[in-house]
Amino acid sequence: MSPSVLENKVDYLKQREELIDADRALRRDRLFAESSSALKLEREADKVVRRIRAEEAVGVWKEDHLDVPHPFPGMEFLTGKGIIERTKIFKILSRMPKGALLHTHIGASGDPRVLLQLALKYSVMHVRVPERLTSANIGSSLPQFMAFPDDSVALEGLGITSTDYVPNSWVNVSKARDLFDTSLGGPEGFDQWVINGMTIRPAEAYGTHNTVEKIWKKFQSTFTVLGGLIRFLPIFKGYIKALLLSSVNDGIFYLEPRCDFFFANGIVTADGKRNVTSRDIVQLFEKTVHEVKEELRKEGRGDKFLGARMIYTAFKAVSPENLYWFLDDCISLKKQFPHLIAGFDLVGHEDTLRPIIDYIEPLLYFRKRQAEEGVEIPFIFHAGETLGDGNAADSNVYDAILLGSKRIGHGYSLVKHPKLMQMCRERNILLEVCPVSNEILRLTSSMPMHPLPIVLNNGIPVALGPDDPLIFGNAGLTYDFFQVLVASEINGLTTLSVLARDSILFSMMPPEEKSKALAIWEAEWKLFLEHIVFQYK
Repeated sequence: MSPSVLENKVDYLKQREELIDADRALRRDRLFAESSSALKLEREADKVVRRIRAEEAVGVWKEDHLDVPHPFPGMEFLTGKGIIERTKIFKILSRMPKGALLHTHIGASGDPRVLLQLALKYSVMHVRVPERLTSANIGSSLPQFMAFPDDSVALEGLGITSTDYVPNSWVNVSKARDLFDTSLGGPEGFDQWVINGMTIRPAEAYGTHNTVEKIWKKFQSTFTVLGGLIRFLPIFKGYIKALLLSSVNDGIFYLEPRCDFFFANGIVTADGKRNVTSRDIVQLFEKTVHEVKEELRKEGRGDKFLGARMIYTAFKAVSPENLYWFLDDCISLKKQFPHLIAGFDLVGHEDTLRPIIDYIEPLLYFRKRQAEEGVEIPFIFHAGETLGDGNAADSNVYDAILLGSKRIGHGYSLVKHPKLMQMCRERNILLEVCPVSNEILRLTSSMPMHPLPIVLNNGIPVALGPDDPLIFGNAGLTYDFFQVLVASEINGLTTLSVLARDSILFSMMPPEEKSKALAIWEAEWKLFLEHIVFQYK
């Protein structure tokens, strides 16, 4: 090669490197990497993680497995979950301090087995089915649960698989489990049947329900099973406590779960009353948070959990006229519990329910009433959780930004709107991205096809969320962080650190709490980096 050609190649490679550098200049992990106090240690740990990721890309994901013939990093979560859990990367990320959990729905955030165990703990809990369970209908019949503490219903003494079972008659849940036909698996078969009703299985997500419309029908059906369980107040309390403790064990310091206050009607108390108010729910939440804090303090882990707030949510099926009640209720709760109400949201399937624009009058009223009452309740809207382009669901992102939403839940379709991406970056509007949820609900077929890299490359702040982990099987945040890390050659430990840091910065904690949370997180992050270097280098 002649010297002149070599010089041209050198010039070309220099220009190429400069172009790549300029193209990635907007990324938030780029900005934080230059100012990180643990930069040298982070780079060293990052090299280790990148090496392990590369090794597993060949040694784990290129090999056929008996149950997964053609795996790849970031593949369909429900199919690849077993492989994910056997990797070193997953083991490493399970120790990662993850900051705050900003996007999860309290009605579907626990562990299905824990929820079932809680149900079996209470003798007042009962179950019924539309017809006697058999091998022919067990795959399509869903259990319905209800607590009857006041003996207000005549209860059936037979099992739900008995030939004498009367359709839709209530059976004590423990008895139903004990008497479950051995040909259907006996008690363990009962457990699996209930859990199958609460969750989405691979065959459903990727086979029988492999479109957005179909999978949402399956998704919504799970709440038929969940509803009667979490609407029993003692179970609801135990369920919240289990969620908080499991989150702490996954490296989460703080939570802002969305609570669906439209489901308060129908909640049953331990003494059989059905007069539970939204105030009762908030008080129960506060009491449970304090209990968890006290338990962790006694264990010497008091600094591992800084607390939780609730995002008040209403359902997008409610009429605009009826939304006023929920808005006034939210303001009332904020005045009573200013330290617990983090924001307001409208939830539900965006493709089929009302768009935000339908509620513009009550939402503007809400802002006016807050000013009059001297409170501040930020909007934290779900928007753009859709494949639509220009339809009502896609257009929700316009209204979310115009109404001043502090964060946007999902924002999957935001990448179709360059002006809105620019506004999110300039106004510091964080996207609560839920990778596993988006894939299972068929917005994308795998993580490498998810639009998250577009968002990150445009410098928009992001925090990861599991959305409905009880249904999807992605409890905590480790699984979502895993999918994001292995599906990109750019993303590394610095990327993950910025996602965790931003979850704290964009939380609704007051400034002094954020400062404390960041200090704790940074100390834990340094220990995490040291562990990687010491254990895996």
